[in-house]
Amino acid sequence: MTQTLAGGGSGAPDAGSPHHDHEHYAGAYPMPQYVAPPVGRFARAVSGFVNWLPGWAGPVGVAACFAGGAALVLATDPTDSNASSMPTCVIKLTTGFDCPGCGGTRAFYYLMHANLPAAARHHALAVFAAPFIVWIYVAWFAQAAFGRTLPAPRITSKVVAIFLGIWMVFTVLRNLPWAPFTWLYV
Repeated sequence: MTQTLAGGGSGAPDAGSPHHDHEHYAGAYPMPQYVAPPVGRFARAVSGFVNWLPGWAGPVGVAACFAGGAALVLATDPTDSNASSMPTCVIKLTTGFDCPGCGGTRAFYYLMHANLPAAARHHALAVFAAPFIVWIYVAWFAQAAFGRTLPAPRITSKVVAIFLGIWMVFTVLRNLPWAPFTWLYV
């Protein structure tokens, strides 16, 4: 391996060169330093506002967004809709296949009405995941608002990968055109 250095030569250090041993040679060039980009006035204002908020503001904000979404689902009654109704599923509208999330809004609607069989009929995995999502939220709220640590499920990357794999298998199975898989089609 030969390289041409700025001063000429082959680039291979000779035995008498001070750059012969690796440790000295590696330290001859300084490591690049990370320099943070300058923070603008807007970013400082947002950061200051977030730091000013109490710890419970995050969970309350998420609850407010969730309540708004739940109110919209209750008001629009997604059980009377089809693929071309608003809000629409582009995948189902263009291909006729159920996407990974198809039926999730209807399942949520039925969960809010405590109709577990109908919710599972529309999206079984959403019904399975719902208690875990609520549990994680309650643990987060208890920690942020009251400083209490509740036991919560440990969601590792392996758990997420397994759940996503099951979800993809579920998506394929629900689009198969023969029984018993046609029961999963929404």
